Amino acid sequence: MGSMLTEATDPHCLRDGESAELLRGHPWRRFVVLGDSVAEGLCEPVEGYPDLQWADRIAAELRTVQPELAYLNLGRRGLRAYEVRAAQLAPALAFGPDLALVVCGGNDAFRPAYDPEAVDAELAEMITALRAAGADVITVGMFDVSHSPAVPAALRVGLGERMRRLSAHTAQMAERLGALHVHLTDHPAVADPSLYSSDGRHGSARSDAIATAETLRRLGAHLGAVAGPAT
Repeated sequence: MGSMLTEATDPHCLRDGESAELLRGHPWRRFVVLGDSVAEGLCEPVEGYPDLQWADRIAAELRTVQPELAYLNLGRRGLRAYEVRAAQLAPALAFGPDLALVVCGGNDAFRPAYDPEAVDAELAEMITALRAAGADVITVGMFDVSHSPAVPAALRVGLGERMRRLSAHTAQMAERLGALHVHLTDHPAVADPSLYSSDGRHGSARSDAIATAETLRRLGAHLGAVAGPAT
């Protein structure tokens, strides 16, 4: 898979110095990631974009400000939301995080029998427990992979509806529970084939670069809101 763009020329990616400005003085020292293959990192390489996976890239950017940041990625491919909660919540809490990224539900939404209320309950339990432990929590409305050329045409409409429903439910839950939500589902580049891997399930290095930029921008907005307006 190729792209005419590179990260340096991609209008949706970080600009030189942007990450340092967004994260200046950030307070986080212990960053944990829970989730499925998106959290683990299975993006397909794209020339001109770094191979560093999304969550690893976020940790690296956080470490440019706080070099002693501890980072634990519990993400594992193939897990549904209840499996993420059952296997990862306890070790995540034991790690003592002050920042957590929770990304799951995609494997549920890939199934026609997707139960949004069941996924909501699992996400709510994880967000609530992590927030109660003192962590800021990031949730994600994922890119709508139904736009991938590798998804059979007959499956695209149904898959897209489920992915958008998952995204909407996650955004509503994040607002209700005080999480920081990163909305990628309606991103201007969402229909660009270069965002998706050849397996029809995952993203590319370009999608990870864009997701990194949007996540850091959300963290930066949160830091700005906490600090309040300059005087």
